[in-house]
Amino acid sequence: MWCSRLLSYPLSQGQCSSYRARTALAQLNHVLEAELESIRGAGTWKSERVITSKQGPRIHVEGSRGEILNFCANNYLGLSSHPEVIRSGLEALEKFGAGLSSVRFICGTQNIHKNLEEKISRFHQREDAILYASCFDANAACHTLSQKHRLRLVATDGAFSMDGDVAPLKEICSLAQKYQALVFIDECHATGFLGPNGRGTDELLGVMDQVDIVNSTLGKALGGAAGGYTTGPKALIDLLRQRSRPYLFSNSLPPAVVGCASKALDLLMESNAITQSMVAKTKRFRSKMAAAGFSISGNDHPICPVMLGEARLASVMADDMLERGIYVIGFSYPVVPKGKARIRVQISAVHSEDDIDRCVEAFTEVGRKHGALP
Repeated sequence: MWCSRLLSYPLSQGQCSSYRARTALAQLNHVLEAELESIRGAGTWKSERVITSKQGPRIHVEGSRGEILNFCANNYLGLSSHPEVIRSGLEALEKFGAGLSSVRFICGTQNIHKNLEEKISRFHQREDAILYASCFDANAACHTLSQKHRLRLVATDGAFSMDGDVAPLKEICSLAQKYQALVFIDECHATGFLGPNGRGTDELLGVMDQVDIVNSTLGKALGGAAGGYTTGPKALIDLLRQRSRPYLFSNSLPPAVVGCASKALDLLMESNAITQSMVAKTKRFRSKMAAAGFSISGNDHPICPVMLGEARLASVMADDMLERGIYVIGFSYPVVPKGKARIRVQISAVHSEDDIDRCVEAFTEVGRKHGALP
């Protein structure tokens, strides 16, 4: 046997197989360690900080003293720790259990799933909606629409998460009409807070009647837990229930997640006060940072990327911000293009003006320390 010839004693078939497996694993480890070392050397290593409290504007972080101001969560409306949202999740957990142990079409559909889908479609003013385990799954599911039928589909993010840009939906819709195409938008970083009532970029730009399909998440502004959805024409939703693999082969959303998201939508449809509070706070942060000399990307979105360019600079500045009680994260390649490293600050409706001013002061101190400001 080939491996016997490499050694001074004969090996059985089983020993040869074991030797080949160990050799392949050693080669794999060698390749992986080299790649990991290159990531460390480039200054793009992504460490995970451990939070020891619930999500919110103030958190506790393992290894840090006292409360830390959190400026990098997707908790746009502060609903992940809203007492009514939590209470609704607990009630759903107690009444409907921890999970369904099944997919929707077998025995995984509860009335709370149908009720949430109805609320989603009503919130977005569409005909119907379908829930998924994540918006990633919802996006993958819509691919089946595009593959099986000869339809033109223009797809875009409504708001782009790395740069804080809003898509030019008016122009996109005009182009789609010219070529008789459908318009699809991913609204993960828009649902709940863009537009007068938080319905998203299509409401913000006045093209709700021209956007055909909306995909979004329950894991950001709408409670911050998990889950995603598609909302649009009823015939499309019916087809997705029959054909979309992420729906057919993934467990139903846990009742507690459904309960939390349902209450979050209730709060949004009752009042737009939380949504509107975002606007002034976002403007305050952006204007004060610009006055301090920082370059902030995006157009009035609560995602406020502080552009720094160098990956290592973004990383060390983020670490120094944590030392000053501000939780932010540096973003670098491959999450963003090379040379476009930044610290992405995210404003929440539950940040106070003092919180924002403290964050700007810390950025100014750290920026001067590291030469990012004159």
